[in-house]
Amino acid sequence: MKRVYLIINLTAGKAVISDYLGKIVDEFIKTDYEVTIHTTQSSEDAVYSAKYACENEFDLLVCAGGDGTLSQCLQGVMQCEKRVPIGYIPAGTTNDFAKSLGISKEPIAAVKTITEGKLMPCDIGGFNDNYFTYIVAFGAFTNITYETSQQFKNIFGHTAYVLGGLWQLTNIRARHMRIEYDGIIIEDEFVFGMVSNTASIGGMISMNEYMLNDGQFEVMLIKKPANPMQLKHILTSLLNINSDIDREYIRFFRTDKITFISLDDDPPAWTRDGEFGGTAAVNMIVNHRNAVSFMVNEANMKIYNDTINEFNQSEGQLTIEDIEDIASGLAP
Repeated sequence: MKRVYLIINLTAGKAVISDYLGKIVDEFIKTDYEVTIHTTQSSEDAVYSAKYACENEFDLLVCAGGDGTLSQCLQGVMQCEKRVPIGYIPAGTTNDFAKSLGISKEPIAAVKTITEGKLMPCDIGGFNDNYFTYIVAFGAFTNITYETSQQFKNIFGHTAYVLGGLWQLTNIRARHMRIEYDGIIIEDEFVFGMVSNTASIGGMISMNEYMLNDGQFEVMLIKKPANPMQLKHILTSLLNINSDIDREYIRFFRTDKITFISLDDDPPAWTRDGEFGGTAAVNMIVNHRNAVSFMVNEANMKIYNDTINEFNQSEGQLTIEDIEDIASGLAP
């Protein structure tokens, strides 16, 4: 009999995962798994629990929670010599990485992906001494992801709140950065910067030309707009990132290793998979290619454009008018 270690964050998203716990366990038992359950008790609990699963040679580690819980599980797995394959039951507010993996947000369907799917190796990002699954970022309103209460996210929606903040980019302080990658050096002031490995960011920015195991990050840097018209051009570009980039204010490129050096006296705070990522002056980011394997549908073994398009069609794409409405509703 195979052994699965199930890590559950009962407070993730709207805390509905507990309603499915019995059915989740039943699905695993039906497919010849012996189930060990651990419910997270603190912010770092999933890290230690994931290490426990690896060190005790479980056949499978399953994370039921949001992007932050999954990121913590990855921290634990990446610290181990023998890395257990991971299954993911998305139960958070945004579930960006689940969209990239093509995993359903319906819990039982996600379990079936785990029990009936195939292993797919995925890249994992190294961020100084930590790891991330899909994004590290600094600048405009990245602090919202880790400072906003779960209750607020549940009411207003994570994406809506972040976009409401982005509409106020003209009021955000620009950060003086030196950025080094592939023998190239950029020195400029940016209000936002991110390094990602995902199909979408907060449900808004769709990275159509991406793969989770190509050894490459997608990097975006945004300069501060001087007026509302420039801001609107930037936001339009973000909604059409693959076809209409405002190159005067947005830099978009791919790389496997990049270093950010803050030239300000007070370095900016970073977010790592929606959690606080520190305020180091120098941040080294490296792609660990195919470091961890996830259970996915066999049809999604080669994830590319179709997956994110499917989710965009089912959930709806935001427009400039949507962003303006959100911003006006959230403005102080």
